[in-house]
Amino acid sequence: MSLFDKFKTGLNLSSLNFSKGIKDIFSKKNIEGSILSQFEELLISADVGVESAAELKKEFENLKVDKNLTDTRQIVKILTTKISETLIPYERDLLSLSSNKPTVIVVSGVNGVGKTTTIGKLGKFFKDYKKSIIFGAADTFRAAAIEQLELWSKKINVNIIKSETGSDPASVAFKTATYAKEKNIDIALIDTAGRMQNKKNLMDEYKKIFNVLKKIDDSFPNETILILDATTGQNALNQIEEFSKIQKITGLIITKLDTTAKGGIVLAICKKYKLPILAIGMGEKETDLYPFNAEYFAKSLFQLN
Repeated sequence: MSLFDKFKTGLNLSSLNFSKGIKDIFSKKNIEGSILSQFEELLISADVGVESAAELKKEFENLKVDKNLTDTRQIVKILTTKISETLIPYERDLLSLSSNKPTVIVVSGVNGVGKTTTIGKLGKFFKDYKKSIIFGAADTFRAAAIEQLELWSKKINVNIIKSETGSDPASVAFKTATYAKEKNIDIALIDTAGRMQNKKNLMDEYKKIFNVLKKIDDSFPNETILILDATTGQNALNQIEEFSKIQKITGLIITKLDTTAKGGIVLAICKKYKLPILAIGMGEKETDLYPFNAEYFAKSLFQLN
């Protein structure tokens, strides 16, 4: 199955309501003010965001489109092109993460976004490119998180540095980065606790991890990836806001786009924060992490070929 086919299959559920809504709005109706207002409302309901929805509506008003056009296929193609053009600047190759040796990557996110699973998938991705990997289980608040990452380490055959539940997460991060530097490991992937962004004490622990890493090397961490669950909708924007206050985010991975999540949140995120999207998660298998492709994403939202 090609990458595009994987996008189309994965985003099938996300696209159903969105594409149906577009067809219902434009079917057998001229493109005029009330129709465009309905179009804008649909975009907002699909988590595109108020600002992006207003801009897309304006694009339609300004485009040299036949106002009597009722062929929804042509309208969908126009919309797909605009979404693709909007998102292309935010594509970032996953392999660009490995430009340093070692590359120390802190992986962040709130509970339930699929963070530890995504780390496992990242490990598999980089191993397939012959990169040496070390996992750091710095989510010491939950025994289940340590066990889950350990299962992934065995599954894809990489080493893991861990400690007892309740121990200092910054200590685990320090040991992981030190090991990577001393052993000349390509990539260190450090899991962190699924902190709620509004819990000050937990965010203070998160901040400590970065302070400790910089004691080893001022360039550490080389990357800070935030994992976002597409089903949380506009709340994902709040998470970016709060995590960015602690440490600059260098890339995003968006999970659960193979559910009934509203794919428009990707547009809202890029428009507001201009952060690169490294990959999207669609499925539970170790290979179900796909490099983000703006064109494939836009076409898949409307199930175009």
